[in-house]
Amino acid sequence: MRKTIRKPWTRKELILAINLYCKTPFGKIHIRNPEIIELAKQLGRTPGAVSYKLANFASLDPSLSRKGASHSSKLDQEIWNEFFENWEAMSFESEMSMANLKGEKVEFSLNKDIKGEMKETVVKKRINQNFFRKMILSSYNNTCCITGMSISDLLIASHIVPWSKDEKCRLNPRNGLCLNALHDRAFDKGLITISEDFRVLISPLLRQSNKNNRQHELITNYADKQIILPNRFLPDQKFLDYHRKNIFRNKNREIW
Repeated sequence: MRKTIRKPWTRKELILAINLYCKTPFGKIHIRNPEIIELAKQLGRTPGAVSYKLANFASLDPSLSRKGASHSSKLDQEIWNEFFENWEAMSFESEMSMANLKGEKVEFSLNKDIKGEMKETVVKKRINQNFFRKMILSSYNNTCCITGMSISDLLIASHIVPWSKDEKCRLNPRNGLCLNALHDRAFDKGLITISEDFRVLISPLLRQSNKNNRQHELITNYADKQIILPNRFLPDQKFLDYHRKNIFRNKNREIW
């Protein structure tokens, strides 16, 4: 019987695999997933090989207690580290590689006055923002982590540390939460935050206000509720700590 020779994975293939892993809900990492089938076809591999590689990346996520397969290679680890050390560059590179592989043209509707280097910067920013949104929503199975709402058009990939405050971590998925539009706004304005044990904390200022109580209840009813945790990319405690200390409105930081 002839021994089957395994085809080594290349850096480019692994970048594409991580890209798809980041955007695929855990329950859809299997050989029947059309996107996995399509990538396998493009790479000249079997859907089983691609789905196994995607599942295997879970073993490299330090935030997960539930690990995937543990047969990652040295190159798997190196490319994974590349992503986590430079999400800005790797997100863009992997998205462009995926588009090229599929023969897709990346286009955005831009102001005609935006040209040259500025246009390139804007396009890159939008591509990366789209990638971040797909990562966060898929990690939370397209569900608001506070309310359980699953209407995609009303879900936001919220940054824990704001986009403008930490350039290096803008696209780090551990700096993201999946929230509905109302709670995203409340989180952004410091009316709610998340505790160390992943429970919803409500600003005392909101509790004390007597305005529109029924509307306030849309937020205050979730006080102390534990958020729905993601299947991967658990929120980093240092980002949550930043939000509690610098954005959350407590009694000593009344900025209404």
